[in-house]
This record gives sequence, structure tokens and C-alpha cells, in this order.
Amino acid sequence: MTGSTRAGTTDLRPGTTPPADLLTLDCRPQAAAVARDAASRFLTRFQPPVEQSAADAVVLVVCELVTNSVRHARGPSCSLRLAVCGDAVAVAVSDSSTSPPVGRVPDVDGDSGGFGWPMVQQLALATSVCLTPHGKTVHALLPCRRHAVG
Repeated sequence: MTGSTRAGTTDLRPGTTPPADLLTLDCRPQAAAVARDAASRFLTRFQPPVEQSAADAVVLVVCELVTNSVRHARGPSCSLRLAVCGDAVAVAVSDSSTSPPVGRVPDVDGDSGGFGWPMVQQLALATSVCLTPHGKTVHALLPCRRHAVG
């Protein structure tokens, strides 16, 4: 797995440059865990800190989107981009598949899933899919509530 990250603390005062992290992952089952850890590290750099429920939602969406990419795109790699966008975190997962996510009836009795994409859409302020001849990028914008400074 390869990737680049920025280190340091993220101060989101007006006038500061929002940070972004980009990580390229081999499409293996371990990719979701690596992405989850990267998202957690990204969020710990915020000052004031992100509320735990908001951080949990970002990490869950990252894990779900990377898992879907590994499971359904079947390409050699995918990429994860995390960026601050005002009071939100923009998550983007790109892969080589030109098939967009499809909502389907969840399978409560089996193991065929169907819960992930609706969950992402429920947690996100907005979602979008950008298709290109070489693949797609799935975007999710999640609220980034932070602890009040006293």
C-alpha cells in the first residue's frame, strides 16, 4: 500500500488552508482497515477536536466506501481523499469501475449485504458519483461537528 499524508494539527479558523490527505490502497481486504486508520488520524489533527459521533460517522463511511471499492470494482487499487470543506469533511473514493453504487433491498437473512450505500446516504449531507471512462469517484460530504472552545 502506498499513500501520502500530511502531519500536524489542523486549525480550522477562517483564513486557514483546509488540509487534504490522499491515500492509494491496494484492493485487498486489509484496505478498509488501513483507510479507517487513516481517517481516524486525519480527524485527530483538528483543533478544536471533532465530536466523537461525527468522527465515528466519517470513519464508518470511509470504511464502507473502501470496502465497496475492494469488493465490487475488482481493480488493482483504489484511492481515498479526505479534505476539510467548511464545517464538513469531504470523503472521495476512486476506483477503476465505471459502475455506480446501486441501492438494493438489504438482505437481513443472508450475507449479500445491501446496507452500505443507504447508510452512507443517510449519514452524509450529500453524496455524488462522478463517472469517467476510466472509473468512478464516490463522494460523501459529512458534518464535522467540533467541541466548542470554552
